[in-house]
Amino acid sequence: MERTDGIIDLLVVGGGTAGIVGAKTAARLGANTVLVEYARTGGDCLWTGCVPSKTLLSAARSSAAERALGGRGAAFTEVRARIAQAIAAIEPDDSPASLDSVGASVLTGTVRFTAPGEADVDGRTVRFRQALIATGSAPLVPPIPGSAKAHVVTSETVWDLEELPQRLVIIGGGPIACELGQAFARLGSAVVMLVRSKILPKEDRDAAAIVRDSLQKDGVEIVEGVETESISTVPEDGNSSGGDPRSVVHTSGGRVFDADVILIAAGRKARTEGLGLEHVGVECDSAGHVVVDSGMRTSNPRIWAAGDVTPHPDFTHLAGVYASTAASNAVLGVHRSVSTIVPRVTFTSPEVAAVGATTAEGKGQTISTVLHAHSDRAITEGQTSGFTRLVIGKGGRILGGTIVGPRAGESLGELTLAVHQKLTTRDLAGVTHPYPTFNDALWNAAIADARTALESPLVRTAMTGLVKFNRWRNRRS
Repeated sequence: MERTDGIIDLLVVGGGTAGIVGAKTAARLGANTVLVEYARTGGDCLWTGCVPSKTLLSAARSSAAERALGGRGAAFTEVRARIAQAIAAIEPDDSPASLDSVGASVLTGTVRFTAPGEADVDGRTVRFRQALIATGSAPLVPPIPGSAKAHVVTSETVWDLEELPQRLVIIGGGPIACELGQAFARLGSAVVMLVRSKILPKEDRDAAAIVRDSLQKDGVEIVEGVETESISTVPEDGNSSGGDPRSVVHTSGGRVFDADVILIAAGRKARTEGLGLEHVGVECDSAGHVVVDSGMRTSNPRIWAAGDVTPHPDFTHLAGVYASTAASNAVLGVHRSVSTIVPRVTFTSPEVAAVGATTAEGKGQTISTVLHAHSDRAITEGQTSGFTRLVIGKGGRILGGTIVGPRAGESLGELTLAVHQKLTTRDLAGVTHPYPTFNDALWNAAIADARTALESPLVRTAMTGLVKFNRWRNRRS
C-alpha cells in the first residue's frame, strides 16, 4: 500500500455541490485541499437533478404551448438533446479543471476512513488534518414485490429513457414526482401518480390544491391515500410469450394501473455505506444521516459534513452554503453557525415557493394573503390562480410565507431576506416596488398588514389628533 507524503489540510469526500463548494472555499482560504470523487464531479444536481429536471420542465412547457397553437410539439429526441446541451454548458463550472484553477486537487476513487486522521483511497493511504463528508444521497427504492421484473426508474435513471413512455406510473407525491409528472404529461405521456398520503405534504394546503388542479388539467391522474402493494409484468398481448412487456401496478383497495415505465420518487437516503465511519467515531441518526452540529461538525471534531448526507433538507442551495460554512470552520478554526432559514421551490407550473413559517401557529401570529386574481401582473399574464401569503408575528415581524405562481422562486428571494433580517411588514411596505410585477402581491400583502395597525383605536385617535393639529397650524400660518 502506497503512503502519500505530507498531510492534507482538508480531505473532501464527494464531488457534488457540497464537495465542490467546500473544496473551493478551503482552497481559496489557502488550505491544502484534496477532493475525492468515485465517478464524475458535478453530483446529482448537474447530472440527474436540478439541471436536467428544470431543462425538461422548460422543454415540456414550450412543447405544450406549441401543440396548443396547432404545432407538433417537441420530439423526445429533441428534448433529450436540449438536456444534454444544458449539462454540457454548465459542466465546466463543476469540472476537475475548475477545482484545479483555485488550487484544489481532485482524485478519482473511493474513500474509506481507516483510523483517526487517515483514509484509504483505492489502496492508497492519505493523511488529513480535517475532512468534509459530502457524499450526498441516493433515491430510496422500497421493496415492492415484482418490481425487479418491471421497467422501474428513479430520478437518477429516468434520464436514460430513449423513448417517451406512453404510460408512466409515478409512485410518490413530493416535488420530484410533481415536477416530472407534469413534464412527462405535457410531452404526451399518460401519467398516473400514486400518492401514499397527499401531494406536496410539506406545503401550504391551498398551494398544494392549486398544483393538483394544474397537474390534472395537464392530464395527470392523481390518486392520493393509496399504498402500492405489488407489480406484475406480463406481455402486452396477455399471452405468456410474445408482445412487449406491460406492467400492472396493484394498489390498496384493489385498483390496478397499466404502465410501460414506473418511476419511483419515494424519497432519498444518505450515502454513508462503506465510508468506514465507525473507525473514526462519526455518528449517524436512525435514518443513516451523518449527525452534525450548528457549524456542520460531526461527533468527530476533525470531521465535518454537508449536503444531503446530513439530516438537513436535500436542497442544492443548502448544500453549497452549508459546505462553505463547514470548510471555513474546518480550515480557519472558527465556529460559524448555519442559518436555519431555508427557502424551497417546487418548479411546477405554477411554482410553489416557501420559506420559514407557512401557517400561523404561535400566539399572536396572523396571516396576510393576496390572491393573484387581484394582482395586475397576474391578470395581464392570464395566470391568476396563485396567491402570496405572509405569516406575521408580534410587532409585524415577517416569519415566513408561501408564494404560488409563475416565477414564484424569484419573488421568494425578497421574502427570504425579510425573514432572515427579521424585517416587519412596515419595512417591506416602505420599499418602492416596480410595477407591474408578480412581486406586487408580496408588497401588497405587507401593506395590508401594515394598514391594520392604523385601524387600532389608539393609533386612529393619535392620527386624528395630528390631523387636527396640522389643520390648526395651517390656519395660523
